[in-house]
Amino acid sequence: MNYTPGNPHRARKRFGQNFLIDHTIIQQIARSVSPKAGEIIVEIGPGQGALTEPLAERAETLHVIELDRDLVPWLKVRFEKHPGFRLHQTDALKFDFAQLAEADKPLRIVGNLPYNISTPLIFHLISYADQVKDMHFMLQKEVVKRLAAAPGEKAYGRLSVMVQYYCQVNWLFDVPPGSFDPAPKVDSAIVRLAPYKTLPHPARNIKTLEKLVTAAFGQRRKTLRNALKTWLGAEQLEGLPVDITKRAEALSLADFVALSDAIDDRLNEGP
Repeated sequence: MNYTPGNPHRARKRFGQNFLIDHTIIQQIARSVSPKAGEIIVEIGPGQGALTEPLAERAETLHVIELDRDLVPWLKVRFEKHPGFRLHQTDALKFDFAQLAEADKPLRIVGNLPYNISTPLIFHLISYADQVKDMHFMLQKEVVKRLAAAPGEKAYGRLSVMVQYYCQVNWLFDVPPGSFDPAPKVDSAIVRLAPYKTLPHPARNIKTLEKLVTAAFGQRRKTLRNALKTWLGAEQLEGLPVDITKRAEALSLADFVALSDAIDDRLNEGP
């Protein structure tokens, strides 16, 4: 959410609103996105339009998605002068982003995501990875740590593995609480997620990979063998391509995919 003078709208806790008021940070985000001619920019949660302004000045087409209906009339009045501006009053978690993409113009998505929906919204957006060039998000710093974490790090988990399966993750810069009104009780950070055109480690069955990663990190203090015991029989647990005496946080994305493919083979074996 973003703030600009002249709009008396107060941030609403139920929408997770914290309006961005630091103009240095606003410009830094706009420079990181750097819209080019012919691109389709999508901003989630424009709020009071502080980031929307520099994006609208640079973007040929700018779609904004705002849930708070009280902000919609004000946003329309403020930005209707931009011919490429389109406003959608809806919930981003339920929005079909594919309708905005064009064959030769993949989407570039920007947003200051409310902390309470950031993870489910990221997974929702990843489902449109084929139509997205990149995504720049303001998130709680702890969430960015999880997105960017490597094997062996405390923050490494399901979110790390599944987002890194689809996207290159770049932690760009941090944003202090004082950059917002009201100031949140946590630090924030800007991250860039760029979906791969060709997956570096494609899994044979994505559902098996998702189930494996969820099971492995659901019991992260236990070994993989313990996490898999209710899924595979004793014989099926032998000879897997990954050492299942390790814990989940020790496995790389490539390890998880290799293990997922092997499990998928064993689950599909005949009697």
